[in-house]
Amino acid sequence: MNKVILLGRMARDPEVRFTQGNEPMAVCRFAVAVDRPYSSRRTEGDATADFINCVCFGKRGESIGQYFRKGNRIAITGRLQVSNWQDNNGQKRYSTDVIVEDFEFCENKGSNSGSVNNATMDSAPAPAPNPAQPSNNGNDFFPIDDSADDDILPF
Repeated sequence: MNKVILLGRMARDPEVRFTQGNEPMAVCRFAVAVDRPYSSRRTEGDATADFINCVCFGKRGESIGQYFRKGNRIAITGRLQVSNWQDNNGQKRYSTDVIVEDFEFCENKGSNSGSVNNATMDSAPAPAPNPAQPSNNGNDFFPIDDSADDDILPF
């Protein structure tokens, strides 16, 4: 199985180009900065990230190019692909990319920092308590009906 799931920030603005031919298709290239898990060898405050190259095709690629910019949070699912070619000097080169199959926005439309806008959440009224719930009279536990027969339980 070849499945990649990433959650990170756009490391640079996406670059969208179109293929040649009768039916041009968008090819979007970008990099995602993904935090590495904490390591005991690192000191507090040392941020370590991997910069992972990604490629997205078609309408999805156009959407990423239109709606994402450097610093935006993005969630990606896709597959890993290794390519090789010879450069102008005859050297064999390799590239490892994530081919994006799906993506999601991970921040609010108006958010620049990726954090949730607390002002809008605080101004929303709190939901009214449900009157159908029994009162627990200051006890953390609800009363249990002891009249139930254990022989009728399905387990």
